[in-house]
Amino acid sequence: MASIRHEIVIDASPEHIWDVLRDVGAVHERLLPGRVIDTRLEGDQRFLTFPDGHVIRELIVAIDDDSRRLAYSVVEGARPPLEHHHASFEVRPEGAGAGRLIWTTNVLPHGQAAEIRIRMEHGAVEMKQAIEAAAPS
Repeated sequence: MASIRHEIVIDASPEHIWDVLRDVGAVHERLLPGRVIDTRLEGDQRFLTFPDGHVIRELIVAIDDDSRRLAYSVVEGARPPLEHHHASFEVRPEGAGAGRLIWTTNVLPHGQAAEIRIRMEHGAVEMKQAIEAAAPS
């Protein structure tokens, strides 16, 4: 199984970053506006709709406020198709007034890891921009 880890420093408080991430029903409004156009929750499942109409179904595995960690799995609709997907976000303090977002993803098959890494790197930049734009001054 391939494990991909990406870290990015965000110029916002760890509390604000975590508030955005843990708001699992507002991905389209707070985390990836424009990239995701709708988010729908049904119990512990989250459905993300993209501009082309594609829908990904995820399982929200855990939301841990004490450790600022969110774990989820894509269970249907992954692009590229995957046999297994499990990911987590963690938020840690980074100096004065900033936070470090750590995104770890485990996938099968191994051969998809390079594509997933590129998507994570681009996605992290988009998340950083959205979080910083909405951070309290």
